[in-house]
Amino acid sequence: MPRYEFRCRACGETFEVSRPMAEANEPAECPHGHDDTVKLLSTVGVSGLAQSPRPAGGGCCGGGCCG
Repeated sequence: MPRYEFRCRACGETFEVSRPMAEANEPAECPHGHDDTVKLLSTVGVSGLAQSPRPAGGGCCGGGCCG
């Protein structure tokens, strides 16, 4: 289930709420009971290893053009 980050305008608390995507824009209540909150924009973190393509062929220049 996606997690959404909110900030309370009354006390400044930042908190997360897990809810279905269909309810992403619904208001959220602060853990301290305040209802004046705003949903924050989140960045998506993706981790993994990316590898650069290796040149085809061989030799010092990566191609067979060396004499």
